[in-house]
Amino acid sequence: MIVPPPALLADLAALLGPAGYSDDPAVVAPWLTDWRGRYHGTTAALLSPASTDQVAAVVRLANAYRVPLVAQGGNSSTVGGATPPADGSALLLSLRRMARPPVIDTGDAAATVDAGVILSDLHDAAAAHGLRFPLSLAARGSATIGGLVSTNAGGIQVLRFGTMRALVLGLEAVLPDGTIFHGLSSLRKDNRGYDLRQLLTGAEGTLGIVTAATLRLVPAIGTRAVAWAAVPDPQSALRLLRRLDGALGDAVESFELIPAAGLDLVLHHIPATRAPIAIAAPWNVLIEATAPHGAPDPADALASALQSALEDGLILDATIAASETHAEALWKLRETLPEAERLDGFAVKHDIAVPVSAMPDFIVDTTRAIEAAHSGARVLAFGHLGDGNVHFNVRAPAGTDSAAWSAAHGPAVSRDVHDRVMAVGGTISAEHGIGQAKLAEFARTADPVRLATLRAIKTALDPLNLFNPGKLVPLAPARTGP
Repeated sequence: MIVPPPALLADLAALLGPAGYSDDPAVVAPWLTDWRGRYHGTTAALLSPASTDQVAAVVRLANAYRVPLVAQGGNSSTVGGATPPADGSALLLSLRRMARPPVIDTGDAAATVDAGVILSDLHDAAAAHGLRFPLSLAARGSATIGGLVSTNAGGIQVLRFGTMRALVLGLEAVLPDGTIFHGLSSLRKDNRGYDLRQLLTGAEGTLGIVTAATLRLVPAIGTRAVAWAAVPDPQSALRLLRRLDGALGDAVESFELIPAAGLDLVLHHIPATRAPIAIAAPWNVLIEATAPHGAPDPADALASALQSALEDGLILDATIAASETHAEALWKLRETLPEAERLDGFAVKHDIAVPVSAMPDFIVDTTRAIEAAHSGARVLAFGHLGDGNVHFNVRAPAGTDSAAWSAAHGPAVSRDVHDRVMAVGGTISAEHGIGQAKLAEFARTADPVRLATLRAIKTALDPLNLFNPGKLVPLAPARTGP
């Protein structure tokens, strides 16, 4: 293990005090392993500043001693993006103490939020003012705003509102030299050259440490309609989405594609779940349509559109939630699918995106090709059909050691999947980021001009490679010493 200089650790302990500095292994240990349990790091200390000024002071000290920092929020990264290197060369910088109550501006329909605020707490704060923050995901009870900004998180409402990038109005961040970018603003228009908030959004902590954000809010939901529909194939699902677009317009917020195998996993592993309809269909879609207070309830329009689709053979059966409890039960089937898959064993996971029009054929054709090329492999493809994001996961053959199979066959499987993604103009990272898990594949598949530009930006802003080294930017490996 590479230990940062004792003098630096002493300075940091004095700066942050007992509440902000810990080298107790029991305190630090929970934050050294990624959410999926694939990456394990080591660090000499966990730093937990309570203010932006303290973050800046930490960065200046680390810069002076040439010691890397790995920023971390809720540690819910699925690509090892917030895990420190195994050699102990970096210090772990937690933003979780920076979690003052969000400041809601109803006039601007905006919230100013500290980096350590939990997503569900922002939802609650906005709701208290008749507003909402229109980004949600399964990890909303642990994911923090700083991490969501830094990974440009997506989720279930991207179809209507876009990713985190579309919701960030302004940012405050500490840069690698310890200076503070004071960019908190609710401006909708600002044409002063390069957009630094967009540069920092999705940078995975490699260019700056996000300490606060000003985020766009929208009117609270007045009414919503949630439906589950059985469809014969992904192509029919896309045709259904386009029909709903015509019937309900932008009221459709979520349109999730779920295969029979995914539903079966949830019903098997997740307590208190039940099949939503009697028919066992090969594919299913979960639909949510909403309307603000005072607007017509979308339920009637959704029911009419589904009835028309049923009569035309576009769907096999459908149900519309009769209550909020019923609606939440339907959503539970989708939101617990990753957990159910994890409980079932290891899988080779791919968070990819393709053009929406190509998604149905991509799923069918790539499933067939991967299962043929890797004998016994079982593809589980699900995701956000409306924005082209597919979670294309490949499970081990039934009855085998899933961890061993994934370790042995995972690289070849991922290479095959990613080659097919790139062939249809897609991306190997839709919403989870690159982190360290996809670094090599990003280097292999990316346009050389894109890579060169990323490296140039990283070198310009972080010439010492001290911010989250070995993540996001290929060929910028973690340091081997202080």
